[in-house]
Amino acid sequence: MRPYESYVYAYPHKTAYRPLDPRPRLKEVWAGERPGALYVHIPFCEMRCGFCNLFTRTGAPDELVTAYLDALERQAEQAREALQETGFTTAAFGGGTPTYLGAGELARLFDLTERTMGVDLARIPLSVETSPATATPDRLSVLAGRGTSRISIGVQSFVPEEARSAVRPQKRAEVDAALDAIRASGVPVLNIDLIYGIDGQTPRSWLYSLDTALGWRPEELYLYPLYVRPLTGLGKQGRAWDDQRLELYRTGRDHLLAAGYEQVSMRMFRLPGASTGDADYCCQTDGMMGLGCGARSYTSTLHYSFDYAVGARHVRSIIDEYVAQTDFTTANVGFALSPGERRRRHLIQSLLRAEGMSRSLYADRFGTDVLDDFPLAATFAGWLTIADTTITLTPEGLAYSDAIGPALFSPQVRALMDGYEAC
Repeated sequence: MRPYESYVYAYPHKTAYRPLDPRPRLKEVWAGERPGALYVHIPFCEMRCGFCNLFTRTGAPDELVTAYLDALERQAEQAREALQETGFTTAAFGGGTPTYLGAGELARLFDLTERTMGVDLARIPLSVETSPATATPDRLSVLAGRGTSRISIGVQSFVPEEARSAVRPQKRAEVDAALDAIRASGVPVLNIDLIYGIDGQTPRSWLYSLDTALGWRPEELYLYPLYVRPLTGLGKQGRAWDDQRLELYRTGRDHLLAAGYEQVSMRMFRLPGASTGDADYCCQTDGMMGLGCGARSYTSTLHYSFDYAVGARHVRSIIDEYVAQTDFTTANVGFALSPGERRRRHLIQSLLRAEGMSRSLYADRFGTDVLDDFPLAATFAGWLTIADTTITLTPEGLAYSDAIGPALFSPQVRALMDGYEAC
């Protein structure tokens, strides 16, 4: 089994979504459901990195940003009316790059989110994504002043040649200044994203990036393998990266463990005791309300979103349609989860974390034992530790998370993903 099939950050992936017919009203979708998480999506960046396949556009003019915030407020008001409760226990602003917004626009984003959704973002864990070019003191002052508990910044590499190879144009001085400013802001949790498998990267240069990041003693680090995806800058070059990524992963994992970090998943490493305080949120059982045209929402039985795209022309078209929209009372594109798919999602969301799956939580929710529902022992022999109460991946199993996750996809989801027309 190859170690790098795809990153499973959600199940099912948006490429398995299809237009819903009929389109259910959100009041029906959310009846009896607990939202749990609130996610707000800002689809703007100052540049598009060569590896990026996120829903985002670059160079958005001021008037489009204003129109987007107007539409976001309309959507939030109608989403709030659909919820029977707003017991959010965690929140995130993602993108794109939320700090593409100026300080005044960020303040408006906080205001409209809190007012319309009935949530005090200073009282629950709030994570915000940023970039070296936009982590400026005035923006960070807004984030810190409004109670942001975690800031995540994509650095990818501290080696200029590697950053250019990944089509990530950035100045080292700008990166250092951004990290200094985040630390000076007082936001309690700093996460730094790094990428391994970049063309020309060596174990020595990878360790240099890791040690440089450790100089800021971030509470969290995410180590991402480079993927070359269709319609990204690197994907269009027709180049390939081999299993050197696995060697670099092991080097990075062992280095961070030796530095006192604990492994949370294949990608995530955290200082013991450092937490954003989101323990009250359970991704296996709680829902998520997503706001913004690139956001995904989910309940126990339905995942939904707006149209999905990566190519610049289609992304711009979807954003233009979103800012002109006035009716946000229905779910338009999505995937309805059967009982079997709900079991499968619970398994995937649990097993790919270092703490593994609670067999009792699964049994309480579904009335069966997970080993009776899925032939895990036979399929992943040598990569699992099966105990009476838990099922966990071994260290080598965690290393193969990007193969194990996709291997657990259902035939239906695989067929839908294969039939998706990338645009």
